Amino acid sequence: MIVRTPLVELSTLEAVAYRQKLRGGQAGVVILRHDSPQPGLALVNHRTGEPDLSANVPRDRFPREAFLEALELTSGLPYSRRRPVRSLGSTPQASASAEATDDSDQLGSSSPEAVATVASADYAAIVKAYTNRKGELSYELLNKSLIQAAHSNPFVATMISQVTTQDEIRDHVVKANFEAVSGNRHLSTAEVSSIVALLDEVSPRSVLRELNDEIRRMLGQAVG
Repeated sequence: MIVRTPLVELSTLEAVAYRQKLRGGQAGVVILRHDSPQPGLALVNHRTGEPDLSANVPRDRFPREAFLEALELTSGLPYSRRRPVRSLGSTPQASASAEATDDSDQLGSSSPEAVATVASADYAAIVKAYTNRKGELSYELLNKSLIQAAHSNPFVATMISQVTTQDEIRDHVVKANFEAVSGNRHLSTAEVSSIVALLDEVSPRSVLRELNDEIRRMLGQAVG
């Protein structure tokens, strides 16, 4: 099993693609052509959000435009634990065999921590709560819920009045929200961080940007 998004169909190539979580905190884009078992691989640049194609990827068969389209189509799609994928004839299929071609051998497999996180009931509940009808993770829904919690939580009001740091307030709000949504009142800080990191991979912008902006505004009002 690997940590990846659902498959998306490309228009720039006769191919499908998906995004995969890798070891070391990296994310990769995998393209599978219908006419070849060899995948095209690229890493997602954390700084630019653009694909960095692997050195051995033939540009004539896997043009940069295809990776850009794959990134656009997978933006918003949450990660889950899924089977490796291979191309059989003209139809890419999820592999049910240990002998299937696993692209993670070349790009690097998903970390055990990432696999454990997406396999957890807590992660599943949080993704379900903030996924829209298109099957995309909605940062708008997530941040709206977190901002409402920040304003209604009495302890947050105390933290604001004491001019607690933005990071401490954000971490408290996110942890309390995730515990409420998942029903698990004993989520650790590490578990919350792992969930946030996986949610943060699905879009080029920060998953908690709106919440951070609102906490900064609340702190500014308290100081003023």
